[in-house]
Amino acid sequence: MTKKIWEQRYQDIRAFERHLARSGVVIRKFFLHVSKKEQKRRLLERLDDPEKHWKFSANDVRQRASWGEYMRAYEDMVRETSSEHAPWLVVPADHKWYTRLVVAAAIVDALEELGLEFPELAPAKERALARARHELLLKR
Repeated sequence: MTKKIWEQRYQDIRAFERHLARSGVVIRKFFLHVSKKEQKRRLLERLDDPEKHWKFSANDVRQRASWGEYMRAYEDMVRETSSEHAPWLVVPADHKWYTRLVVAAAIVDALEELGLEFPELAPAKERALARARHELLLKR
């Protein structure tokens, strides 16, 4: 993969997300960052627990040798594709309870930013509802 291909992909991602945002889609992207130490602990747990063997791939162990390269690639991706309308939130993920709390709070914040409210009924609609209620009460 050449640098030009990555630049083009980042441009495409930014353009697509800009299109979505203009169409009213709220975008929040979460990068759940697990430390190398925690990743090792989780991989060992998968090996030690027969019910988690299905989650394990020997390739995970081999790829740990490229940890630094992966981190640089993730940092580039976050930097190149984060924007005001489509921000990345890098969340520490060593402790699942904390990760869930941060993600839930970010979602709540995004929903609150929308300023959603129940619609107000026009007087004519309220009268129509009152008539419908009256009819329902009269009929068995």
